[in-house]
Amino acid sequence: MEVPARVGSRLSFRWMHSLEKFPWNEHYDVNEGRKLVLDEISFPAFGAGVPENRGRVCRIENGLIRMEKIEEEFAELVWLNSHYATRCIFLDGALVTRGEDLPDHVRLRLTIEKGNGDGTYRK
Repeated sequence: MEVPARVGSRLSFRWMHSLEKFPWNEHYDVNEGRKLVLDEISFPAFGAGVPENRGRVCRIENGLIRMEKIEEEFAELVWLNSHYATRCIFLDGALVTRGEDLPDHVRLRLTIEKGNGDGTYRK
């Protein structure tokens, strides 16, 4: 699957925490080097495997703990997809896919690739 993206695009990845069974949100920005830069994570509570403090800002808003300004770069995102755990992926606020629409129990990889010279990128 390919979806047009560009420098500054915002990728939101939503999933269910496997042990704690609560929703988890990750927000990445696409940088000029075609990397995904983790900017923010949010979740409703602390539990097993949940970091106590990431990023430069930590606050509570609308019942969620938000850790912002993380600025961690990833060349790709790799995960074992689950129809239960992977909820949805958004790009610039538009739904790209739901976990249930992707193959179940399959290792998936999301990368940003150079486009066709028009200044856009592809997932």
